[in-house]
Parts: sequence; structure tokens; C-alpha cells
Amino acid sequence: MDTATSLVSVFTECARAHPERPALGDLSYAGLDARTNRVAHQLRAVGVRTGDVVGVRAPRGEETVVLLLGILKAGAAYLALDPGQPLDRQRQMLADASATVLFDLTGEARGSAPYDLTGQARDAGAPAPGVREPHDFPDCRVLAEVDTEAPDTPVDAGVGPADLAYVAYTSGSTGRPKGVAVPHRAVLRLVVDGDVVDAGPQDVFLHFAPVAFDASTLEIWGALLNGARLAVMPPGAPSLTRLLDFVRDEQVSVAWLTAGLFHRAVDTGLTGLPHLRRLIAGGDVLSPGHVARAVRDLPHTTVVNGYGPTENTTFTCCHPVTTPVEDSVPIGRPVRGTGVHLLDARLRPVADGEVGEIYATGLGLAHGYVNDPAATASRFVADPYGPPGSRMYRTGDLARRVDGTLRFLGRADDQVKIRGFRVETDEVAAALLTHPDVRQTAVTAPWRDAQPRERVLTAHVVTAPGASVLDVRAHLARLLPLHAVPSLIRTLDALPLRDNGKVDRTALEELGPLERPAVNAAHRQPETGLEEAVVQLWSDRLGTAGIGADDDFFELGGHSLLALTITGELLRMYGVEVSPLDFYLDPTPAGLARTVRRATREDTQNEPREASNKTTPEATRTPVRHPAPEVSS
Repeated sequence: MDTATSLVSVFTECARAHPERPALGDLSYAGLDARTNRVAHQLRAVGVRTGDVVGVRAPRGEETVVLLLGILKAGAAYLALDPGQPLDRQRQMLADASATVLFDLTGEARGSAPYDLTGQARDAGAPAPGVREPHDFPDCRVLAEVDTEAPDTPVDAGVGPADLAYVAYTSGSTGRPKGVAVPHRAVLRLVVDGDVVDAGPQDVFLHFAPVAFDASTLEIWGALLNGARLAVMPPGAPSLTRLLDFVRDEQVSVAWLTAGLFHRAVDTGLTGLPHLRRLIAGGDVLSPGHVARAVRDLPHTTVVNGYGPTENTTFTCCHPVTTPVEDSVPIGRPVRGTGVHLLDARLRPVADGEVGEIYATGLGLAHGYVNDPAATASRFVADPYGPPGSRMYRTGDLARRVDGTLRFLGRADDQVKIRGFRVETDEVAAALLTHPDVRQTAVTAPWRDAQPRERVLTAHVVTAPGASVLDVRAHLARLLPLHAVPSLIRTLDALPLRDNGKVDRTALEELGPLERPAVNAAHRQPETGLEEAVVQLWSDRLGTAGIGADDDFFELGGHSLLALTITGELLRMYGVEVSPLDFYLDPTPAGLARTVRRATREDTQNEPREASNKTTPEATRTPVRHPAPEVSS
């Protein structure tokens, strides 16, 4: 790889070498090149200059990819926002990154106009594309459509390898998200001539991660900088069956899945994917049993365990699984262009077999955190073993090196991974303490006893008398992304303390399963065999006793990834595929039972008859609009 280059220059070379080859869905490299040039000209026309940050508020989609590349061609860096996150948090990120221009493709921002990224000319008489200033984002010039009449000639923005490519926000221990500033060279080292992607013009790369999640870096640029085709899973919440059908139908050859989704895909079944030659999984600890099953079910596929923080651009190490593993799956060796030091508390190398903290070095390092020099200085430190002026990133992860291969052992602090997302428990605690009724709190993430095991973000709170747990949960949903809202909120009279006066987190994690928490529905015992089966399934998976037939899955602490497990079990038990839409419209045991009953044409004459003065659940239940599920989980 020539390090004196940029993402734009490498893409341009691919477009010239393979102009007619499909790049994005059915769009050719030449077509994508021209369309993204228009985006670049439009941005330059509204004042965007090299080094600026442009926000993108959009779901996963081909249109979104067009914008990302167009922003880079304008010489700017992109900041991808998750539309499902609280608006205040989105505004905070835009302000922190000094983004004054925002492409909003959701159509939700008040005052925005419909957008058109089809590349077709606008209808005669349609308003010219331009700047909108919706009330939702008053500090940004909001672009709601692409100017399809802008020139399609290249823009010479003078971008080099050290220039900023994107900003990605992660959880911060102070309660404030941290913006990781990633340069072009860090992405190039990951996807061009690298040992993680291993893609070429003959490949089809799956794009399934949320754009705001740094795994999208691997997917999007792993395809478009190697001449491959990017197959974009349509936005929304597909079932695992539909996701695997998409992989099969699109002849996907390279795919990345978070650990949790990988485990559930293995449970669903990975056979019948003849084109899949490389399956990368990561974001959390992989189950050895599931990895072994994947290797068995996909004999022509290389299964890779990928490890790495956002600050070192998606992956630091990777491990292709070639032999069965028993106790744990190694995270492997450093990827090309990256080095790893395993150091003790005094920054001395540890011997093979000893535990040390992982420090990452090399081309993958981010510049640091946006507008946070103190945090940057504490995590990006001088590399005592590298050339003068070199840096290394302190990951906070512990590992042991055996025969040159690293094995992950956990964290050295309170940071946890929840469904592939990094969460600082201190950030969750800080958000809890902004509620007027919360007096004290401690946030833990104990392991849920299920296969594969997963962490359950749990808030332990001491509240004012009469406080509502539902109100506390709603308060958090206005401040935090979905994955950072605790699945369980437990009220206590007092937090347990150790002899030194600190909170006894071990005692908190050993409190055991919760009884049914406060929910909006009145408790109703299941009245049919199907309702009883769903209640029992939920109890087993949520670790919660006393669930009622009308209880809301998400109020009980359920999440999108667990919903996939529930629907997978129903498919196995009854042969009925419950769609994500059906689940989210009525996420109750009674609602799922009705869906299964309709699909199986079960005889309802044996169902208990309801009293004549009692309204049916279908009539009384108001559909709850739940946030869109996080596809990365």
C-alpha cells in the first residue's frame, strides 16, 4: 500500500480500472464515481472545505454510502449519526465535532424536504436542492437532497493520508461521548492489501452494520477500495432468516457480524451459503462452541475472530480459525500495519504466558479525541519502544501471549461490551444521577446464564420514596443510545459497601434474577398454552420471574438481539417465522401467541372464552412505538 494516498485516490483508481463493474448494488464504479462527484461539488458550493466535518443522519442504505464517499471527495470528514439516538445527543455530537453542515436523509427533521439520490433529474417545477434549517438542528445547515445537476467532474480537495476521514463517537466515562478522529491512512492500512479483508474485484461484501458503528468502515471501504461490490442490506430489522437469505441471494463472499449476531446465526444454521468464503466476527468474546460449529457448517469458509477498539480503526488483531478451540478463541496476531505491546503497570513488557495490558501502535491509530486533549493524552501515550515521536494507544484490555498469539482476558476498568457496543458504566451512572428521584446508583454488567453467555447492563438505584422505575427508564432513553439503557433497573434501600466504603460490585452481581419489574401493563397470568409457552421462553431468556401475558418485552429489559433469539425459538417450536414488524407492533406474550396462532390456523374453540363485558386485548392495547432495533447487536 502506498501510504501517500487517501481513500478517494484509491477509489478513483478502482473506478478507472473497473468502470463497468458493479460497485454499489447495481450501480457501476463509473456511475458511483460520477454521482459522488456531484455530492462533493454541492458541499463545496455551500462552503465545505478540506478538514471540515459534515454530519450524515441516515439509515443504512445505498444513498448513505453515496454521501459518505461524496463527503470525502469534498475534502471533508463524515460524522455518521444514528437517527434512533436521542436528538440532544445527536446535537451534542455535531457541536463537539464543529459540524455546521448536515445531510439528513430521514425526512424526520422539521422543515426538511424530501431527498432524491437516485441520480435522476428532478421533476420540472420541483424546488431546487439547497439548505434547510429545521428546528431539530438549528446550528447546522441541513441538506435534504442531492443536487443532481451539480457537475460530475472530480474535485481536487488536496487530501492526504494524515487528513481526517471520519469521526466516530464512543461511550465516555465522564458522561460525555468521545469523538474518535480517524485519518485516511488508518482506514487504508485496514482494508487495502490487508490481512483482515482479503477482498478483490470478484467479491461481494455485505454491508449490514449501522453506519455510525465503526464496523461499517470495514464493510464499505473494504469493498469499494478493492473493486468489489457492496451489497447493502435494506434498512429495517430483518429476521435472521431474511438476513441469511440476503447473503445467499446476493452471493455475498465476505461478511462481518458482531459476536452476538454471529452466535445466533450459527444457532439458526449457516449451511447453504456456497459463496461465503470469509466470515469475520468480533466486537465481543466469541463462544468456542459456536466457532467450532461455524467451521463445521461452512467447510469452504474462513472464520476470523477480529479484535480491536475504535481508536485503532476497527481491528487491531485477527485470528483465522483453522483448528478446533476448547477454552477460548484467540484474538490472534496484530494485523498488517499494526503493532501490539503487552505491558505491565510500569509499561514493561510481560513474559509469554503472563497477563499484560494491550497497547496498540502503528498506522491504525486515531489522531485522538475531538476537543478533549486531556482524554487524548491519557490514552494516546508515547511509545517507549518505537521511534522518536511515535505513540501507542492504551486499550484497557488484558491479554496473555501464548506461542505468539494473544488471548483476550477481560477489562482492566469498568468498560463493558453490550451487544458489540462499548459502554462506560460511569456514563450510564452519570445519566441516572440526573434524574431528580435517583439518590445513588451503581451500574454493573453481570453475565446472563444462557448459551452463548451475554452481559446484562443492570442499574442498581436508591431512589426517593414513590419513584417510578418506568419514569427513570424513559429519562435514560432521552439521554443515552439504546444499547446504553440498562436492561434491568433494580431498586435497593441501600447499596452494599465493602470495608473500605466503596460499592461492593461483586455483591451486586450476585443478587440473582429479578422478579417482574414495574411495567405499564397490569399483571395477567397466561390463559392459553401458547401464552404459557411464550412466557416461559421469555423467563428463561430474560432471567425474570413472574412475567405476565400482556407485559412488554422491552420494558422487561429485552432488546433487538434477544428478540431475534425469541423468534428463532418460535420458528423451531412451531414452524412459524414471526416477522420483526409483528414482534415490534405487539411485543407481548399474548401478541406473539396470536401471531403464531394465526399462522398455524390453530383451533381457537378450545381457548378460554373471555367474559362478555371484557374488551379483547387487540382492541384495548395501544401499539407502542419502540425504537428501531440496533442491527449491530
